[in-house]
Amino acid sequence: MSKIMGMRGFLTSSIGVSSVGVTCAAALALPLTVPATAAPARPVGGRAVASAVPGATQSLPLVPLTRDRASGAVSEQGLHRDHVRPFSLVGVVWDDPGTELHGHVQVRTRAAGTGGWSGWQDVETHNADHGADPGTADGSSGRVRGGTAPLWVGDSNGVDVRVRADDGTDGTDGTDGGKGAERPGGGGRAPLPSGLRLELVDPGDEPPPAGPPADVPSAGTLQEAEAAASAVNTDLAPFAATEIPALGRAETEMQLLALRGDQLTEAQRSKPHIGPRPRIVTRRGWRADESLREKGFVYTQKIKAAFVHHTASGNNYRCSQAPSVIRGIYRYHVRSMGWRDIGYNFLIDKCGTIYEGRAGGVSKAVRGAHTLGFNAASMGIAVIGSYGRTKPSSAAVKAVAKLTAWKLGLYGANPRGKTYLRSGGGNLYPKGKNVRLNVISGHRDGYATDCPGKRLYAKLGSARSTAARYQGR
Repeated sequence: MSKIMGMRGFLTSSIGVSSVGVTCAAALALPLTVPATAAPARPVGGRAVASAVPGATQSLPLVPLTRDRASGAVSEQGLHRDHVRPFSLVGVVWDDPGTELHGHVQVRTRAAGTGGWSGWQDVETHNADHGADPGTADGSSGRVRGGTAPLWVGDSNGVDVRVRADDGTDGTDGTDGGKGAERPGGGGRAPLPSGLRLELVDPGDEPPPAGPPADVPSAGTLQEAEAAASAVNTDLAPFAATEIPALGRAETEMQLLALRGDQLTEAQRSKPHIGPRPRIVTRRGWRADESLREKGFVYTQKIKAAFVHHTASGNNYRCSQAPSVIRGIYRYHVRSMGWRDIGYNFLIDKCGTIYEGRAGGVSKAVRGAHTLGFNAASMGIAVIGSYGRTKPSSAAVKAVAKLTAWKLGLYGANPRGKTYLRSGGGNLYPKGKNVRLNVISGHRDGYATDCPGKRLYAKLGSARSTAARYQGR
């Protein structure tokens, strides 16, 4: 009990009182060792430490390959490179985020180890539905681009890509991961978006094993952005922790009282409904390069719902590679698509490991860019992989249940219940409409898309009942 009470004294009461909007990182409950007045772009504590994370993005313009005989418009673009700098993740982007790519994107890659070429792989073309709500800072920065979903291809050093406009015979683009959209004018070959570029992402080396406690850095040895990203989790774990450890039920309930006790009813205090906190790998744990994202964090008032996604990045990864996959997605979201940070609040690999996504604190109501129109008052959880045809692992589904039981429990939400969210605008619900949704919903419930894939979507009922059981309901 003394250990629990000591923990309570260390926790902050930031949940439930987060302000809406971009907040200066220096004002976010930083530990006393971090100066609140640290100058921007200077190392915290005045000492620079080499902490840059390796990785790079190659952005290559596509070239015309084929023209439509009737209109003369370019109907296919592509690129072939036998040798490029190493990369592991690919995607295609274009200039206007409001323009859809009506067609097919396929890539094949040359393995760096063997020199052999893969077969052609489809790239999911519908990815805008994972974006920010219209009119928000995330979506109106002027740097946002349209883009496909990223595809994990492993260590590669050669690439072949082709982008073909749909021929207009069926009104849809026929890809597996998203619902097709009718072309303007209803038929005929739609033009390809302007400014098509191939993005080749090198996520950097695999993370090294965590060092002993003596190797944990202090606030004064980290750059400001790194310190801020760690500081917002000090209500749950020591500063610069690579993971937030799991807690038992009793400790989790005590933590809930410490965080939100003054906002709970007497009944909620006497019998809180919250699942035991699961282990979560922090951004420092998967080696996020904090210099990539924009400074500061964006919050909403509370978390009323969780939207489950798949990353549509393919299933050809080992669980030990998951941190690299996440770093690749992060770099693609920020550098290639122009978002302020990775879009998802959490990611889960097929072995059931949970990872912190967008920076701002895993216990806090961080506004993501995951479900266009419904990013306010919600969180986005992405299971790494593609689950249109592939069944998700039981470990991943169980992790969804554990995470939602804990995080929704912090905000008093019942995983088996319903809630109302106001649409920020999308292709299913107009802006301003109050929509009744499951507290644990699939992405497709808020936007016309196949995400999170029909095989993962079919498991959400199980995730809801399991999460409710973890909460003691």
